[in-house]
Amino acid sequence: MFKGSIVAIVTPFKNGKVDEKALGDLIEWHITEGTNAIVPCGTTGESATLEYDEHYRVIEHTIKVVSGRVPVIAGTGANSTDETIMMTKKAKDLGADGALLVAPYYNKPTQEGLYRHYKKVAEEVDMPIVLYNVPGRTAVNILPETVARLTEVKNIVAIKEATGNMAQVSDVLRLCGDRITVLSGDDFTTFALMALGGKGAISVSANIAPRDVSEMCRTFENGDLDEARRLHFKLEPLNKAMFIETNPIPAKTSLSMMGKIEEEFRLPLCSMSDENKGKLRKILINYGVALK
Repeated sequence: MFKGSIVAIVTPFKNGKVDEKALGDLIEWHITEGTNAIVPCGTTGESATLEYDEHYRVIEHTIKVVSGRVPVIAGTGANSTDETIMMTKKAKDLGADGALLVAPYYNKPTQEGLYRHYKKVAEEVDMPIVLYNVPGRTAVNILPETVARLTEVKNIVAIKEATGNMAQVSDVLRLCGDRITVLSGDDFTTFALMALGGKGAISVSANIAPRDVSEMCRTFENGDLDEARRLHFKLEPLNKAMFIETNPIPAKTSLSMMGKIEEEFRLPLCSMSDENKGKLRKILINYGVALK
């Protein structure tokens, strides 16, 4: 259902408010460049600092601009199951094609707790659910055996795997087969993950180089491994640059340098250091990104 280059799109701000015009322009650019689906209000979209009304408005505006041309997978995960259900129901009502649910963070549930959390959300909201495993942010790892149990729930259709652990990805694919779509959550793993049987990525780098990420996924799927590998190696410096500082600081800074958004964050995120900004600019220039 969801495959290829799926951008975890940034949320542009201007004077403290969501910049809907800039967001709309980014979406149009992504569709033109070949992005296969859009995730608003993920980690890269600074969901943690969006108020409920802002969160819903970003989802609604994304769906309106996309207008059915590509799937919209709304980020609606929280560390409370009831809150996750509430937000996911709202995303469904707004017309989202799916929901991306980060593992409940901070409270560190057991594997049984994770299973019950996702099962309850999926049972309460009849829409395609994408699990999101990112232990570096949540302090909990959705183990392959738990993912396999969750494939028994009909509307849990995919997982964004952001452990960076290819052995774990291999175990998920081995245990789950074709019962769930596995997507990369770390750009540097996308090529290897697809070689194991994954179907693409929910990408940070696609914010900056949407055509290259999309082409890497497309050429791999079409069997042109040499071209996909070439694009993988081309993207590697950019993939690393997106984590010079905490995501999405480098991505938003890059887009600002490109003239696409204002360089504005919500505290506790803040502007990059001058040293790192200089490094980022050099990497973008070497990559061939057109800067303002």
